[in-house]
Amino acid sequence: MVERGCPVHRAWELLGKRWTALIIRDLIKGKKRFGELQKSLGGVSPKMLSRRLDELKDCGIVKRDVYPEVPLRVEYSLTRKGKDLKMVIDSMAVWGKKWLPETLS
Repeated sequence: MVERGCPVHRAWELLGKRWTALIIRDLIKGKKRFGELQKSLGGVSPKMLSRRLDELKDCGIVKRDVYPEVPLRVEYSLTRKGKDLKMVIDSMAVWGKKWLPETLS
């Protein structure tokens, strides 16, 4: 039985959702527009990307900046809380390089 108060479980409930860790990985590199994120993730639908960005924003991990220009410009970036996940994403990358093949079947 999983203990709901477990910090690993709580973190995994957010970070374990499809696309979430990859969105964070891309935003660690700096601000991105919606289209840039969608292109870099390759395969995420606009609806799913929007849903994940909203969840991350609601958790205080992602910030959404809207610039009143024509056309409207929206950029996403990590908050301080989000930037604190860099060590987690970096550790996942190191582990993946060491233990996983280039492609999983």
